[in-house]
Amino acid sequence: MIREKVIVGEGTEYPLNGMLTIPESEGPVPAVVMVHGSGASNMDEKVLKLTPFKDLAEGLARHGIASLRYDKRTFVHGRKMIKAGDVTVKAETIEDAVLAVNMLKADPRVDHENIYILGHSMGAMLAPRIDAEGGDVKGLIMMAGSPCRLEDIVVRQLGQAEGSNPIIKGIVGLERKIYAGKFEGLYQMSDEEAKKKKFAGSTTLYYFKEMGLKTAVDYLLESSKPVLIMQGGKDFQCLADVDFKGFQDQLAGRENTEYKLYPYLNHCFVTALYDDITKASKEYSLERHIGEDVFRDIAGFIKGGQDNAA
Repeated sequence: MIREKVIVGEGTEYPLNGMLTIPESEGPVPAVVMVHGSGASNMDEKVLKLTPFKDLAEGLARHGIASLRYDKRTFVHGRKMIKAGDVTVKAETIEDAVLAVNMLKADPRVDHENIYILGHSMGAMLAPRIDAEGGDVKGLIMMAGSPCRLEDIVVRQLGQAEGSNPIIKGIVGLERKIYAGKFEGLYQMSDEEAKKKKFAGSTTLYYFKEMGLKTAVDYLLESSKPVLIMQGGKDFQCLADVDFKGFQDQLAGRENTEYKLYPYLNHCFVTALYDDITKASKEYSLERHIGEDVFRDIAGFIKGGQDNAA
């Protein structure tokens, strides 16, 4: 396989280092653009000892599929964005994903009719919006996403983190109530009002409002493009019995929608150690890698789309 360092957004205000991984092939190959989850992440989407995007790039290349991954804008230019007052979902994620798709569309080694967005976690929730707002790809691969709004997930995860220790339970429980209170009336606020109200750090309530006006399901129901929705059964950040099932329920009857559940995998699609969000640091501190079954299922979805197009 060929690994090339690239710049996504070269010549713009926010250039990003990236890696284009291409299998050696005589003809154009299908490709994916990888879109990060929440927080500031590098191109490998590194979390402690796990590197899911690097794993996916290498594994998919062995199946004849190219990929483009890149540092997230807030990872590289976070301070500059804060200073400019530009920490929005559109600026942080949507714009760069569209630029990355366009890079692939301009590469003669890539099959321009078979480019997919592969989003993980929050990136999965945003994948349908990226497609609708300029990505215009063949299909979507949504890993560990949610049909819920981001603010509901934040409040839910705080509830999960309360645990059984009475002191921790009290502290986290109070934090959950404070944040839940901040979100009250969010969609009745004007954009300007939401931009003035802080959630935490540099993040304003507008960040949540902008993202929540249309959910992933809203976008998917307006599209007929093929979608693969993937979920780890031991994921404690996006839940199989809530989020994965929520997609199945809310998208019931939608054509071109496939689902894959991996009972023993966690949020990063490696074998889970714990089923407890309070042990997240331990969960992600032991090096593991994504298995062949995940690569095979993604490749089968993409190549099935190629066969259908042919």
